[in-house]
Amino acid sequence: MKILQSALFERKVKKFSGQEKAELDGHIRRIMENPLTGEEKKGDLRGVFVYKFRLRGQLCLLSYRFVRDDIELITIGHHENYYRDLKQYLKNRND
Repeated sequence: MKILQSALFERKVKKFSGQEKAELDGHIRRIMENPLTGEEKKGDLRGVFVYKFRLRGQLCLLSYRFVRDDIELITIGHHENYYRDLKQYLKNRND
């Protein structure tokens, strides 16, 4: 199983500090160990899983999905407008 990153995910993680990236790597390892640890979404976001964790004392959401035998990390961010932006990204990507 490989971990793939969307361009959106890469742009957002680029802004993180070294300590935040190290903490994020730990959470990504947890997802790799148990890919169903996140909550699967319904409706427009069917097939997308969201893993919630705390980063810098704030709730952070990481969305991912399965692509064949691999996991694609889609985006990461705080709750405000997260699902709206995620839906828009996926819609534009599929067009």
